[in-house]
Amino acid sequence: MTKVVGIKFKNGGKLYYFSPKKGDVYERNMPVVVETARGLEYAWVAYPEREVTDDEIVAPLKPIIRIATEKDTSFYEACQEKKPQAMQTCRDKIIKHGLEMKLVDCEYAFDGSKIIFYFTSASRVDFRELVKDLATAFHNRIELRQVGTRDETKYLGGLAPCGRVCCCAGNMPEFKKVSVKMAKTQGLSLNPGKISGLCGRLMCCLSYENDYYAEASKKMPKIGSEVGTPEGKAIVASVNMLKMEVKVKIDDKNGGWIYKDYPVEDIRFKKPNKPEKEEEDEDIEE
Repeated sequence: MTKVVGIKFKNGGKLYYFSPKKGDVYERNMPVVVETARGLEYAWVAYPEREVTDDEIVAPLKPIIRIATEKDTSFYEACQEKKPQAMQTCRDKIIKHGLEMKLVDCEYAFDGSKIIFYFTSASRVDFRELVKDLATAFHNRIELRQVGTRDETKYLGGLAPCGRVCCCAGNMPEFKKVSVKMAKTQGLSLNPGKISGLCGRLMCCLSYENDYYAEASKKMPKIGSEVGTPEGKAIVASVNMLKMEVKVKIDDKNGGWIYKDYPVEDIRFKKPNKPEKEEEDEDIEE
């Protein structure tokens, strides 16, 4: 077992393990300064010191340098205040150089050694002249990093179709793989406008209940198939995998249909002997 402290660098961000400094007592949401591959960074305690098994960590653990002082916090807040102006300056330079790129976010290194700008682009961008121009404007080392459309939404946030903050920006440390097959399994409309998030890709929340629907669908008859009911043969009109009910239509012998709901256990149908061939996962492109 190893003692660790859970650290986050931003809300909704990925959780990282760091080695606690001997003698320090950590509390949830306490600001700290930690050592990373990029140098010193300002972060927050996601949860206090605890023990985890050795297979849960990636050795060697980086250390927590110190609990953030007032000076550390003041410097971090000063950097945050400079971000809007830095973003505007970078946008002006992008327009000046005529580059096909969209600026997403920027951040100042906590040690003041560089400024990192994040952008999206449909293709590769030659931004060497832009970097020189920005270095002259800020008198600092400049890094430009290209990110994907899902990362853009994670950085910028926003309200999802459900009315809540986007999962990736609010409570999802890492992106999960989502596919059209998940939407099919859950009986959702395959209209891209209905199952796509702000980023234009499939909504991350499709994966949340997929395991349940995948198991429930195995116990359900297929829509349009013929089944046996307490009142005779019928055709499956729809299925409700939450209530485990089947809506069927029964011929009334007068050219019409009678619709009734039955618990799935009251329905007789032939279940496949072999599992269906897995469909290849596919995503919806922008």
